[in-house]
Amino acid sequence: MNAPYPPPPPPPAPGKDRTTLWGVLGIVVGLLCCGILGIVFGYLSIRDAKRFGKSPTLGYVAIALSVINIIASAIWRATGHNMYWYR
Repeated sequence: MNAPYPPPPPPPAPGKDRTTLWGVLGIVVGLLCCGILGIVFGYLSIRDAKRFGKSPTLGYVAIALSVINIIASAIWRATGHNMYWYR
């Protein structure tokens, strides 16, 4: 006999959910200082989102902004600008 409704989803994995923490850290760090670290935090946010059944949007935003920061920094340096504005 077929059930009229699908079975309920499994309960989330035990442990602390740090999806939002990793996502926000990835966005802030990726934009302000270190793009590579922003990518790592974005990946951790996506991984936790999949583990706990949440939306991975913050992780994708963190990775995208970090990559944009890396590309913009490379273009800035390639055009002859110095990293230090006070020189």
